[in-house]
Amino acid sequence: FSYRNKALYIILTITSFKDLKPTKTEFDSRSGCVLLTLNVTEEKFVLETLAGCIQYKSLLDVVVNAFFVRDGKYCLISERNLYIVICYLATFQLEELGLQHFSRIVKSQDTAKMHKFLRFFFNALYLNTWIKDEWSRFYDSLYVKENWIDPLLRWQPKVQQLIEQLMDKLSNRTTTVKTSTVTQPKEFNLTVPKPRAIPIPLPIPVLEKGPPVPPSTYKPPKEKKQLKEVKIKNRQKAEVSVLSSCSSIDNIPIKLNAAAILREGALYQQKMEQELKRIENLLRGAGDPSEFLEWQKQMRGKDLEEQLAEIECRRLQGKLSHEEAVLAHQNVTQENKKKADLMREEKAELMHQYAEKRLQEQKEMRELVEQVVEGHKNAKQAKLKLQKYKQQIVQEVSEENRELLRQALEEEEEKLRKRCELIQQIRAIESLPILKHKFVDLTETGGHGLICEMSIVELRERLALLREAQKAAEEEKRDQIIHEKQAKEQLLLDKLDQISVFRAELGRAAALNLNLWLKMLYRLVLTALPQDWEPNSYLVKDALPSFCSFSVNQN
Repeated sequence: FSYRNKALYIILTITSFKDLKPTKTEFDSRSGCVLLTLNVTEEKFVLETLAGCIQYKSLLDVVVNAFFVRDGKYCLISERNLYIVICYLATFQLEELGLQHFSRIVKSQDTAKMHKFLRFFFNALYLNTWIKDEWSRFYDSLYVKENWIDPLLRWQPKVQQLIEQLMDKLSNRTTTVKTSTVTQPKEFNLTVPKPRAIPIPLPIPVLEKGPPVPPSTYKPPKEKKQLKEVKIKNRQKAEVSVLSSCSSIDNIPIKLNAAAILREGALYQQKMEQELKRIENLLRGAGDPSEFLEWQKQMRGKDLEEQLAEIECRRLQGKLSHEEAVLAHQNVTQENKKKADLMREEKAELMHQYAEKRLQEQKEMRELVEQVVEGHKNAKQAKLKLQKYKQQIVQEVSEENRELLRQALEEEEEKLRKRCELIQQIRAIESLPILKHKFVDLTETGGHGLICEMSIVELRERLALLREAQKAAEEEKRDQIIHEKQAKEQLLLDKLDQISVFRAELGRAAALNLNLWLKMLYRLVLTALPQDWEPNSYLVKDALPSFCSFSVNQN
């Protein structure tokens, strides 16, 4: 039974629990299913490891959680139980197992994962610092150091050799790809087929001749022609019936609203103004407008030519301005070059002046240094003079301070005296008896010192006057609205009368024009007919005048 299988049994058993705090029944049932195929020694090892992982879950979680946060960021969470088992074996079972058995268990797993976890866990700095501190939160620090940290540090050099072996295995790992032999195809050992016999041709059947296409296929049916004729006759009958029904239309009056009345009145007013204007123009001698239209056409042509000439002139001006801009740009470039040359010369001159100035300053500095050296010789005399000057300034300042202090004391005494007088006045006012009843005079003002203040009586009088003025304005507005409404109604009545007059005149004029036209038509018909023509004389002599009179009456 390999070490890899042992570790897998433990990991699978831990994974089967919902958490690492199972009940006794659950633990027995889960572990019993796993341990059926193991012997006594293997069963003891697996049970001890499984129980230890559950007992020391809090300690193992500290290391494994930190590993996933730091070095195992890209490791799978599903491999967490593997790291818990390895951490438990390294911490609690390493003395009992020995390095050889522990190495076999580690090497039976994935090399890269074991190398990364062991390098993290057996780091001496981590063991002495945060791992020790975190474990001391659950157990006594002295117990943790003596029983767990010190043994791990003692095994650390030997485990480091195991880590180096894993590293060498990772660096020397070569992926051997098995090359499969290429299949060589062979021909099938099949029986050679016999040549296919030529089939006997089948006799071609003789088809019977079909009936010819009837001539009605390429001709339109008679029913369509008959339907078309019936349709034309029905339409003529319908037109005759419609004309006869439309000839006796009742003259139903149309009720007009205010907008329609004003609109139609404005239309008739506009027509009347146009007619009056036309008559006025005729009276003034207006003639044929063809000459005016010809003149207008010529003037428009001239305006168009002037516009085209102006557009061409603008185009030429734009071209000239572009050329001028190019020339100006060239001139500016040349001027800039000249300015640059001039600035270079000025810069050279300024640099020369700056060099001379620096030489002059250096010379002055030397003279100043010499003066300072000479001044140090007379330092004692200058110090005595300065001390006397300071003493004189101190005396003057002290005298000024005394004067200012005296003035401040006098001002404070004056303020204190005024404050005492004010307190006495306030106490005297407070000692006066308080009037319980306050008499209000409505004719007096508030006395606030405002220009617009007034008494309550005056305010009431002004409010009464304002109400009367507002009421009078409302009455005036109401009368104005009534007058406007009456004027509008009268305007609409006048417009209706005007519209009725216009309609009557237009109808009379249309009737006269139609009557004249029909009489002319009647005369033309009578002159065109022969004198001996009798069959339709009734239609010409009687029906036509009756139709004319009917049309006039309708209009």
